[in-house]
This record gives sequence, structure tokens and C-alpha cells, in this order.
Amino acid sequence: MLIALLVISVDLTNIRTHVCSVLQSITSRILKHRSDPRDNIVRGQTVKRRWIILRRSNGNSSVYQTRTSKQGPYQEEHHANRNVETKAVSAEPLAFEQPSAGGWTGYFSRSVEEMDQYLGYIGGPAGALALTGVAAASAFYLASRPSPQKPLVELHCQSRLLPGPEMIRVSKFYKDSKEGKFISSLDKDTRTLYDTFRKGAKESNNGPCLGWRESPNKPYQWLHYNETLLRAKNFGSGLVALGLSPCPNTFIGIYSQNCPEWILTEQGAYCYSMVIVPLYDTLGPDACAYIIKQADIHVVICEDDTKCNLLLDKSPRCLRKLITIKETRPATNQRAKNRGVEMLRFEDVEKLGAAKDNPEVPPKVTDLCTICYTSGTTGNPKGVMLSHENVVAGMCAVILQLGDHRPRSDDIMMSFLPLAHMLERCCENGMYLLGGAVGFFSGDIKRLSEDMKALRPTMMPAVPRLLNRIYDKVMTEISGSFIKKMLFNMAMSAKESELRRGIIRNNSFWDKLVFRKVQEGMGGRLRLMVVGSAPLAGNVLTFIRCALGALIVEGYGQTECCAPITLTVQGDHVPEHVGPPVACCCVKLVDVPEMEYYAVNGQGEVCVKGTNVFQGYYKEDEKTNETIDSDGWHHTGDVGMWLPNGTLKIIDRKKHIFKLSQGEYIVPEKIENIYIRSQYVQQVFVCGESLKSCIVAVVVPDVDVIKSWACENGIPGTLSVLCAHPEVKQLIMDDMVSWGKEAGLKSFEQVKDIYLHPDPFSVQNGLLTPTLKSKRPQLKAYFKPQIEDMYTKLT
Repeated sequence: MLIALLVISVDLTNIRTHVCSVLQSITSRILKHRSDPRDNIVRGQTVKRRWIILRRSNGNSSVYQTRTSKQGPYQEEHHANRNVETKAVSAEPLAFEQPSAGGWTGYFSRSVEEMDQYLGYIGGPAGALALTGVAAASAFYLASRPSPQKPLVELHCQSRLLPGPEMIRVSKFYKDSKEGKFISSLDKDTRTLYDTFRKGAKESNNGPCLGWRESPNKPYQWLHYNETLLRAKNFGSGLVALGLSPCPNTFIGIYSQNCPEWILTEQGAYCYSMVIVPLYDTLGPDACAYIIKQADIHVVICEDDTKCNLLLDKSPRCLRKLITIKETRPATNQRAKNRGVEMLRFEDVEKLGAAKDNPEVPPKVTDLCTICYTSGTTGNPKGVMLSHENVVAGMCAVILQLGDHRPRSDDIMMSFLPLAHMLERCCENGMYLLGGAVGFFSGDIKRLSEDMKALRPTMMPAVPRLLNRIYDKVMTEISGSFIKKMLFNMAMSAKESELRRGIIRNNSFWDKLVFRKVQEGMGGRLRLMVVGSAPLAGNVLTFIRCALGALIVEGYGQTECCAPITLTVQGDHVPEHVGPPVACCCVKLVDVPEMEYYAVNGQGEVCVKGTNVFQGYYKEDEKTNETIDSDGWHHTGDVGMWLPNGTLKIIDRKKHIFKLSQGEYIVPEKIENIYIRSQYVQQVFVCGESLKSCIVAVVVPDVDVIKSWACENGIPGTLSVLCAHPEVKQLIMDDMVSWGKEAGLKSFEQVKDIYLHPDPFSVQNGLLTPTLKSKRPQLKAYFKPQIEDMYTKLT
């Protein structure tokens, strides 16, 4: 643009012509937004004390109305071949005429030659150039300015409070919720996951369904809906041909990362009313063996040779067949044969089913569709029984709340969260219902960005751990440059301002200058993201919303509720809450007196009832009765509070409470969620005992931040060496205590000593569950010597 303007400045005549053109464009814009023809007469100050109004032009001549003062009479001027003919008229403006064939050409316009005498009034050619730039910028802004999106509910009152002493809140997105009813489906003919997939096939017109790529350098290839349905039906028919009964009492295990065969297995099972039981990819042989034995699973679909061997390590007697997706070694096949387990290939089962062509046995609404085992922090996993109605209700409630932002048949979703968890399952089945496509990541989380760039998804579910990494990476990149930090702060301020006005976009000046790299790292087309599974810091959520320019909604839920319980609404930019209840359930809070939370104060344990609440724990009636009361309310164990606008905020956890020797209750997870805000802390485990008067903590430092600080302060060494350095320990503890004071922790809730550990807690070392929650008993046992040493020093 600058070069173009410099070229224009060389020719004065071109400048004058350009000014006239821009001014005509602006006044035409004014004309277009008027309604009364008489109001279309624009009065503006003119040079040399004349007021000029262009009446009409037919190409050969122009007619103007002019007067020499605001009160003087109008004159009519006819311009033809640069000759002016003037005729006096009455003091009242002439009646506004309809445009002639030549049309209206503009206002404040004179012949190009007459502009010479007026340039001095606007600063000469330089002023004309500046005026041109301002006019052009104004015209561009008017043409491209974004319009705010209207929220679907009033943001100051996002949920409906039902009458009664229990203070139950329901969704405002479903009109029948005020009568205590909950949504089960969007259509009467799509009430099972068998139905929803076929509905999506029609919606997509046999569009792409399942995508994958063979290697990092290859593009995505796709299975279309009709082919997916045929292959799924053939696979299910093959399972029946292998001797499995087509009924809801037949459980099929699947032990695999996300891939097309996962969905073929799921839909194949639903063709014959069978039930899917996912096995966690990182649970290990003990938990897998427990699940297979308890659910009496005869057939498991297994991804590869490694997973086959993990199952064979402790395979229960009930396991009879392993169906492998990838090739296995002859040694593994022989090992399976020795244990009485038959090895089959996935494609061979498909071929068998196609040959047999067993008639389908579609499931009923009330039939189980899955048993999803939750990885508890203590003891064996519990099998959550979910019906087709449960899952369809959960995903339809979310779709309803998303409004115009709901998935469409032209959307593509990136699948990388484990399909063994209900967040991913619900998101994917929601895509299939609406005819969207799902592309699977390559299996290596380190290559997720490469997969995103290749797939270019428009929507995806995400977890805080991924978003925290993106945020930390950007913060590290700008920390070393004053200019980058300044531009980043300016961009955040501008985008936050737009968020407050309800504007969501990724094409602003700041998007192109500052956030382009972040957006391209996510594929460049993302328009919707659903965040769940753990709390997300407010500053990180706001950053992601600004940087991606997409609708980011945060939800709260549990496996026992098919994932969704509450979800934030479009237009609500305020972070650190999880939104109002979704349309498939209602929510109430009950007293937790030992923690001083009372429902009358809008605080208490979160309880849920609705069409998404599970059927119970498989073969564990006692634990089911502990969780679901006699009135059908599921007690989540989470403590929440209602905000004034009708949204829910999770503030605590009922479990994992212990009492100190002086009688004070400690909720370690609450304290950990505060300490984790420290830039120096990557992970923290707070612990204590009823015989002790204080608490201590094990801290895994953030390696990048600590090494950077050590380098600046001249402290050499590896992370292990730095963890043993007293200055590093003091730095981290002081910052943690500072965060605790800011959050209002009482003195007895602050740690009195910390131990720095260089290696992160992980699933592999047995200190985290597959959903990345702390295994508190295991952590306490693992760090028992260090914990005892800290208490010894304190006494």
C-alpha cells in the first residue's frame, strides 16, 4: 500500500482524482444508509464560502445546488464542457429527484481542474495523500469490521432455578426443562448410536468419515460413510460367525490407540447389540486382566504385537480370541497358542462376516452400549455402565447448547484424546450424528502439530495439559524480547476487547501479526474447541481464545454422566467457571458440613440427575448405592458453588480429606491447585498425617524455568543438581507460599517444607492414573523416606 501511495504522489492530477473518488465512495455509503429522500441532501462546509450539493449527472452535464451561506438561497448550476451556468432558485431546497440513467455520482464533487485551488486548504499534496489514507482506512474498516455474535441466553442469568427447597438448576436451552424433563435425542428416529451413525451418513451424502495417514510424510486418506457402514457390519457379522451371541450381554474388549478400526469395531458391535469395553492403553497387565475377568470378555480387539503380549502376560481363562489390527510376530502367535488363545487378523474377520452376512440385530434405547472403566486413585477400576440413551442424550445436549457453532457435515475433527474415555467418545459420536469427518492422529503425541497441519481440522476436544504447553511455549518465546512482549500485550488487549464485545474471529491485524504461528500450529482452520477433564487456569483460557480466534467452551463432567454435566456458553468470555447445566440433566448442591460448605450459601457437593446419568457400576451394587442415592441423584464428590449469573464453579473435592493433629481439616487437592500456579512448579503432591501438625509437599520443578533462572544467577548444574541446591529450594518455596497467601490459604494450609524431585510423576512410573490424576497412596509410599525426613527436620 505504501508503494502504491508513493506512486500516486508523483502525479498531482492522480491525487486529486483519487481524493474525489474516495470522497464519493464515502458519501455514497452515507446515502445508502438514509431512508427519507429529503434527508439524502448532505450539507457540508465548502471552500470559498460556498455550499455545494450534486443533484444528478447524465454523463454530459451535471446539475448542482449551491448557496454561499447556510441561510442563503440555493442556486442551481449546470456544468457542461467546463462551462458554468448559474440560475437563482428559491430559498427552500428543490424536491429530491430520483436518479437519472447516469445515477448519483457523489457529493462535494467538482471538476478535477477546480481542485487545484482547494489543495491549500488540506495541506497541499501531502495533505491530500494523508486524507486519502485516512479515507481508505475508514472505508476498509467499515467494510471488514466484525459484528458481535448474540449469546443464545442472557449472560447474567444462564440457568433456570426451579421452585423448591433443593434449589435445583436446569438448562435454559431446553424449554421443557422447567417442567423437570430432560433431552434424550434431537430426533425421534435417532435414539441409539446405531441410529445416529446412519443419520450422519445421510446428512453427509456419503461424505468422508474416517481419516488416517500411513506415515508422517503422507497425506490423510479417507473411508467414506457408506464404506464404513459396510465394513462395520461385516466385522460385526464376523464376530457372530465366531460364535458370539448378538445381544446386550456380549462384551467385546478393545485395546488400541485411536484408529479407524476402533470405530469399525464399535459400530460393528452395535449392529448386533453387543457392548464395547475399552481397555486403557497404559493401564498395564494387572488392570486389564481384572477388567477382562470381571466382564467375562471372550474376544479382545488388539492393536499390535506389544499389546497382545501385555494381555498374554496375565490372560484370564475366559479370554479365548485376540483379533489383531497390525501384524504380530510368530513368537507371539505361538505364545498365544500355548495359552489357549486364538490369534486372528482384523481383515480376516471382516471377510468371514461378509461371507456369512448375518442379519443385523439393532440395539434398543435402554440397552447398554459400553462399560467404561474408570481408573480410580485407589483399588481396582470400576465399570461404569452406560446405555445408548445415556450417550445420545449427553452428546445431543452439547450440540443443542452450541447453537450455530455446532458441528456440520463439512467439519473435520482431530482425534487424539483416548477413545477409552467418554469425552472423546461423545465428541466423535456427535460428529458422526451430524455427518462430519474424524481424522486420527498418527499415534505419537510429539507429532500432533504435524498431524494438525496435515489434517487442518475445524474442531477438536482438548485437555488443559495440551493448552498449558502451548501457552508456556509462547510465554518462553516472547520472554527474551521487549518488542515481542510489547506486541503480544497489545494483541492480547485488542483481542480481549473484542471478546468482551462478543466478537470471535481469526482474521484481524493482530491475528496476522502475532497469533498466526499459533493458529497454523493447530492447522489454521480451527473454529470450535471443547475443553474438559481437568481445571484450566483463567489466563490460559483467555490466551487460547484470543490466539486461536475460535469458540472455546469449557465443560465439567464425569464418566458416570457420559462426560457432560455443565458447559460454558458462546459469548461468555469470563473464565474460571464451567457454565450452566446442559439440557440432559439438572444439578443441585448438598451440604458438606465437615468442610463448612452449605447449600443455603450456594456451595456444596455437586449432585446430578438426568438422562445422561449411568446405570450403575458393573457387578458392584454397594459402590453404586454409595454414589446414586434413593432419589436417583448421582453424588460426584466434587464441591461447587453457584455464581450470580447461574453458572457453576468447581472449588473443591470432597474426597482425600485428612485431619491434622490439632483438628484442622486439610484438602490437599485444593492446595495443590493453588501451588501449581507458580511458574517454578510443574507438579506438586501435598501430604500430611493426623499425627502431625503441619503439611509438606513433593515438588517437581519446571525444568525450563528453573534452568533459565539458574543460568541468570550463575548456578551451574543439571536439574538433579539444582533440585539439591538450597537457593533453588528457597526460591520455589517462597513463591509457593506467596501464591498461597494471595489465594487466602490459612497458616495451617501452607506447606512448611518441600522436597524437590527432578523426575515428573507419570503413568509409566505408576504415580498418575491414565487420566493424569495423582495416585495419592502410591505417591505417599514412593516418597515415604523423603516425607519422613522432612518431618524429622521440622521437629
